[in-house]
Amino acid sequence: MNIVLWIIAVALALVFLAAGAKKLAQPKDQLTTSGMEAVENLPAGAIKAIGALEVLAAVGLVVPAVLDVATVLVPLAATGLALLMVGAAITHARRKENQAVVVNGVLLVLAAVVAWGRFGPHSF
Repeated sequence: MNIVLWIIAVALALVFLAAGAKKLAQPKDQLTTSGMEAVENLPAGAIKAIGALEVLAAVGLVVPAVLDVATVLVPLAATGLALLMVGAAITHARRKENQAVVVNGVLLVLAAVVAWGRFGPHSF
């Protein structure tokens, strides 16, 4: 199970590192035209904050465990991502973007599995 948790954590980290970096690097109007229509109703500062949270969570999923320092940050980062995905799913549901809600649900479940595993039976 430890290997499965590592695989899920690394996959989540890659997804959220890419998504967060994109939100941090591109202006709001460019994000909207590139397919992230859900950000059009959010202030630019909120988009940057979400991007920063995604990048920090991606780092928190992997780096503490690799360095064996403050490993409690791994399940905390996973919990934070799960909560972020709840907010994203609500936002997409309000916009009637059902496919995005499904993606958010899958990411939510994966983050919850990592949080459960690392807080519980397979902690470091």
